[in-house]
Amino acid sequence: MRIGFGYDVHAFAPNRQLWLGGICVPYELGLDGHSDADVLIHALCDAILGAAAMRDIGYHFPDTKGNEYEGIDSKILLRRVMAMVREAGYELGNCDCTICAQAPKLLPYIPQMQQTLAEVMGVDVSQVNVKATTTEHLGFVGRKEGIAAYAIALLT
Repeated sequence: MRIGFGYDVHAFAPNRQLWLGGICVPYELGLDGHSDADVLIHALCDAILGAAAMRDIGYHFPDTKGNEYEGIDSKILLRRVMAMVREAGYELGNCDCTICAQAPKLLPYIPQMQQTLAEVMGVDVSQVNVKATTTEHLGFVGRKEGIAAYAIALLT
């Protein structure tokens, strides 16, 4: 068994959709980033890659490669990460993810995120946990400047 940890953060930006956990969440702002800026999937990819000692998503999918990954759906990146770790002989045991957002409220969207992530990774939904919390108005998240996400993944 191997455990990996991932963390990511993106600032809010106007004129962008808010993608979290592979779904589009209705909100007045999206997240700024080279891809679709799905902060949860990015943290999850890093956790999975970390557990396999395969570096991070910035190494495998850099934003310096011209337009190759510009605007890419992060679910594509997660599928590729799962293919890489499976090729290396690993399988996901489970993952546990936390989204830190003062806004929007995410509770109604969590079951759909879990289902979407499970489908993308080719695992049972019981292997995917997603939680949301605020930072009680503290820091950049509390000031509604952006969203952070943490993830851990167990590989067998």
